Amino acid sequence: MENTWDTLSEKLKDAYQGAEKHLKGDLVKLASLPHIFSFLKDIDSEGLLLLLDQARKIKKRKNPKLPPINADFYDIQGLLTEDERQLLGKVRTFMLAEVAPIANEYWGKAEFPFQIIDGLKKLNICGLSFDKSVGGQGRYYLLEGMIGEEIARTDTSICTFWGVHCGLAMTSIDLCGDDAQRQKFLPSMISLEKIGAFGLTEPDVGSAASMGLKTSCKRNGDTWTINGQKKWIGNATFADYIIIWAKDEDDHQVKGFIVDRQTPGLTTEKIEHKLSLRTVQNALITLKDCKVKEERRLQKANSFKDTALVLRKTRVGVAWQAVGCAKGAYENTLAYTMKREQFGRPIAGFQMTQDMLAQMLSLLTAMQCMVSRLSQLQDLGKLSDEQASLAKIFCTVSCRQITSMSRELMGGNGILLTHNVGRFLADAEALYSYEGTKQINSLVVGRAITGMSAFT
Repeated sequence: MENTWDTLSEKLKDAYQGAEKHLKGDLVKLASLPHIFSFLKDIDSEGLLLLLDQARKIKKRKNPKLPPINADFYDIQGLLTEDERQLLGKVRTFMLAEVAPIANEYWGKAEFPFQIIDGLKKLNICGLSFDKSVGGQGRYYLLEGMIGEEIARTDTSICTFWGVHCGLAMTSIDLCGDDAQRQKFLPSMISLEKIGAFGLTEPDVGSAASMGLKTSCKRNGDTWTINGQKKWIGNATFADYIIIWAKDEDDHQVKGFIVDRQTPGLTTEKIEHKLSLRTVQNALITLKDCKVKEERRLQKANSFKDTALVLRKTRVGVAWQAVGCAKGAYENTLAYTMKREQFGRPIAGFQMTQDMLAQMLSLLTAMQCMVSRLSQLQDLGKLSDEQASLAKIFCTVSCRQITSMSRELMGGNGILLTHNVGRFLADAEALYSYEGTKQINSLVVGRAITGMSAFT
């Protein structure tokens, strides 16, 4: 009996000291150990058990068991086959090992890490959905989307490089080129021996590209002469091939061309002082009497409707990018809240923090579900413009919300590159604007659901 009492005394002592330290309930009024016995004298057995339970809770809060960070709350990756998940795992390993350690450095100095291209070549992730006859793998768009998400999860700039090359440039040739052009250009681009860029946007023409392109082209025999400027063209400072879209002076229809960057009359000027996607090398392109042979004109691009086919596909890719950007911000923030302590314990244990984290995860999960279904529709050949636009709207808006809440939860540390979230926050702004603004995409959706066009 004596040993039992000694054991109980030790437990009570520990409970008291813990409660006194954390200023819990009535025990804060007790000044010394002797008082605990007079205090306990009036407590029944049930009250004593409650007291000990409170002590255990205090200890658990101080030393919580942290679960693994899981941003795929609904197991979206479970939609993939084992082989596809293995490839996704290889991409994650590469991004964490080769890109994550240098991402902030290159983003900060606005330079591109060319040394990672060899690693990307080995991953063999360009042209996943392209036909095997041109060097592609004939895989599903769902896998391609998740790989884009995985790249953006670590560095949205690198995902933009990949998306411009594999999505915009290669898709332009795949959808709008003839068989000879597809066979000539796509294999070397799929292997990343040649890099592509996509020139549609102009200094004074963004959303109005369907009707208002100022870059002109005119045919004279077997040669086209192109004049004009393109702005915000990713990869353009070092790309081998640049897809240039121009309006034909004769029929006033938009035509596409595969132009070598070294072509006389074509110059590129890097755009400096960006606040978003700083690692991406965007350029102002000037074309002055630039001569391009007819064999370099995309033979199936005869109007902007053909250009729109490219944008429909790549708009899905931007939605996946937004998911990856938001995912990276959420994961970095959750990890931070588990380590950051205020008032003696991690801020992840505070009610308001958990409420914001739950909001972020809700948005992220909704984004993942939406783009996954979108890619499934794409695989079925049922993707529509309005479906792609709706996903682009929701995912980029939600990405802004998630990255903003991430910054808020990190306080002042959220604006430091050291914690990554500042980079995701800035990059979300570019995703929100390119591949069709929220307003233009809203009009595409609005036209589909009302039957009335609000375009002017």
